[in-house]
Order: sequence, then C-alpha cells, then structure tokens
Amino acid sequence: MSNYSMAQIVSLTGIKSHTLRKWESRYNFIEPLRTDTNIRYYTDEQLKKLLNISILTRNGFRISQVDKLTDEEINTQVSKILLKGAPEDEVSALILSTINFNEDEFDLVMNAQILKTGLISTITGLIYPFLAQVGVLWGVNKVMPAQEHFISNLIRQKIFSAIELLPKPLANAPKAVLFLPENEDHEIGLLLASYMAQHIGWRVFYLGQNVPDENIKMVTDITKPDLLVTMFITQHSKSIPTRLTQLIKTINIPLVVSGYIEDPKSLTALSPLIHYLSKPDEFIPLLQNMNTNRSS
Repeated sequence: MSNYSMAQIVSLTGIKSHTLRKWESRYNFIEPLRTDTNIRYYTDEQLKKLLNISILTRNGFRISQVDKLTDEEINTQVSKILLKGAPEDEVSALILSTINFNEDEFDLVMNAQILKTGLISTITGLIYPFLAQVGVLWGVNKVMPAQEHFISNLIRQKIFSAIELLPKPLANAPKAVLFLPENEDHEIGLLLASYMAQHIGWRVFYLGQNVPDENIKMVTDITKPDLLVTMFITQHSKSIPTRLTQLIKTINIPLVVSGYIEDPKSLTALSPLIHYLSKPDEFIPLLQNMNTNRSS
C-alpha cells in the first residue's frame, strides 16, 4: 500500500489543498493520517475516493451531497458520469484503473474515446494528459514499476492493433525510419508517430527503443529513407544538440525531433535538415508537405 502527500493528492485529483483542508474540517468522508510530526498523508483507498469525488464535484454535485453518499453510491454516480466522456473525468478514471490494475476499466474508457474521436485524438487528448498526470506519481516512486509497465503495455497494444488494420503502403510510398536513441525507452509517442505516418501512406521502418547511432546508419544505407524520426523524453537536453549534430553529419537525411527540449530553436539552427515538433498535431502536416515536395 502506498501513502501520498497532500501535494501529490492535489496533483492527481485536481482538488486544491485549501479545499481539502476545508472538507476535512467540515465533513466525515475523508480523514487523512498524520506522521509523528503532524504532516498529513493519504492512503491508496483515500486517493481512490478523492478521485471519484473530484469527478462528482466537477459534474455539479455539492460536497454536502457527496458526504451523505455511501462508497457504492459514489461509484454508481461516477459510472454514470463517465458515460458522458468529459476529458478530465476520463483522466481520473484512467488513474483509478492504473492503481487498481483494472484492464477492463481502462479498456472501457479508452475504447469509448477511440470510437468517438479516433486513435490519434485519443492518444493526444486523453492518454498524453493522463501520462503527464500520473507522471507525478512515477516521478516520486509512488506507483510500482509493475503498474507503469501494466498501463504502458495496454496503450502499446492499442496502437499496435490499430497499425495492423492499416492498408499496406504503395510500392513508391515515401519511407521513414523511426527510432529512439540510446538510453531512451518510452516509446508511446514514437508508436503514435508510426501510426500517423502509416495512416497517410508512408512506409515505416520502426526500430524501437534504445538504438545505437551506428545501427541507424546501417539501416538508412539499406532502406534509403526520406525521413528520420526520433524523440528525447528522459535525456538531459544539454547533450541533445551534440548528438544530433553528429547524426546529421553521418546521415544527410531530414530529421524530425520531438520531446522535452529546453531550446528547440537551438536544434533547428544546427541544420536545415532538422525539424522540431512541439506537439503531435504538427506531424501529419509536415509529412504531407514533404510528400508534396517529393512528388513535385
């Protein structure tokens, strides 16, 4: 069982700290535990309840009403609300499914959103905000690695399944090599880029995680791609320009870069071949523009 500070509860539920304190003084539905030095902390079960309460209060329930509901009644009301599919509520539902290892609940929320808006919008509008929010947990080691792998693999499976349903590219289709550099393992964004490229007809050579630079050179020599795509998620941004400069010198091919970069302009200043994407929505227009220039 995990314990959570008030700051972590605020980050995960969206309930402000002064609101929590006010609720605790006036109502009985939540009573935090305290350390020997009188600092509040919360249990897994309390986090789950507060996530559900945050959904209810966002949807018009007064806290005085919530105080009178049993846990079962709270869960019933939350289930009804989730059918409406508001983004903030869905993120809370996904956090709950992560804590509970509840694959069915995760699938229910994600599949409904995919049917409503498509895979790309689901990943960018729901999964990215969800990952950013639970990243607060992972950053302070409050979710077991097993929970992180559990959710990451569910998301990966969805994208792989969607890719399998796409038609095969034409023989003369533009080609892209997608990879994560050495020491990069978080591939959900790269998988989404793979889906986007194949969705509009590109042929993709997907190398995956933690690829040494010399392997990239070998693959590009064989496949002759029109584009390289990579992402930096966890690495220190100060080392990125040096790595990309070396790569561009070795492989004279346009390179799309995304991820956590402190100064994107410094990257694009390195070479006209480098394109920085600040958000996934920019990727498809870039591919379409490159394909138009290739054909003309």
